[in-house]
Amino acid sequence: MSFNENAQIDTSNVSSGGGGRGPMIAGGGGILGLIIAIVGYLLFPNGADPTGGSAGGQSYQEAPQSWVKENCKTGKDANEDDRCLVAATAYSAETYWETAYTGQRRAFEPAQTVVYEGATQSACGTASNQVGPFYCPTDETIYVDASFFGLLERMGSSDGQLAKEYVVAHEYGHHIQHLYNLLGRAQQDARGEQSGAVRVELMADCLAGMWAQHASSTDSGNGTPFLKGVTEQDVQDALSAAKAVGDDTIQETQVGRVNRESWTHGSAQARQKWLMRGMNAQSINECDTFAVRDVENP
Repeated sequence: MSFNENAQIDTSNVSSGGGGRGPMIAGGGGILGLIIAIVGYLLFPNGADPTGGSAGGQSYQEAPQSWVKENCKTGKDANEDDRCLVAATAYSAETYWETAYTGQRRAFEPAQTVVYEGATQSACGTASNQVGPFYCPTDETIYVDASFFGLLERMGSSDGQLAKEYVVAHEYGHHIQHLYNLLGRAQQDARGEQSGAVRVELMADCLAGMWAQHASSTDSGNGTPFLKGVTEQDVQDALSAAKAVGDDTIQETQVGRVNRESWTHGSAQARQKWLMRGMNAQSINECDTFAVRDVENP
């Protein structure tokens, strides 16, 4: 989904850096979180740079920490630069969830977002393009190196806008889970096709789908919705990203066999199903992956 060019982008919650250490929730990773520590472990066990330092054709020179705040102000900026796309998607998700969040444990508080290049420090340890995008609950911050989108494409994803936005929205979904006090369930049951870890990741996919469903009707603050309406091509773009980061897809591609007992994020099919479930959901309760017996067939 392309951003409306005159949509307003507030980067006040775009930050850089952290401190201390805590458990990392990778999006799968983290879309990985989407994505994923698993990508680094399966694809690059020796710590090689998975991205080559470029993002889907965009090559970045080292930029000052204030670059995003100075350059990412409108939807047009988000359409032209992936760093701005990350910031804009995070702000769009923040605006949507500020209203959609219904938790009683604590009031809604926005996540911070760090758009970095190469490596930076988080409260969960070092963030780098070898790890991929992730959410750190300790500092309630999403960390994204936009060059990851180049790796995502090489893994089989489309380079469409919604494929990239899905990654960021998935990580914001982890923040919503954190506010609901659900992230700990991933640590209690960390591996397996029906594990708590997989259920947490698939729930974040579903929450990303809910954001996508409403992004074209969420006001950016000046009367203009953040994004244009979802097209069938947009849906296919997002589904291609979800497929690319399925545990089975990664394992088949990289090691030639599938080990369901080691899964931490879910199969390609499950990730696609829960993303679509979110895109059609009428209530956040429909994203409750812990309420179904089989996450592959909800």
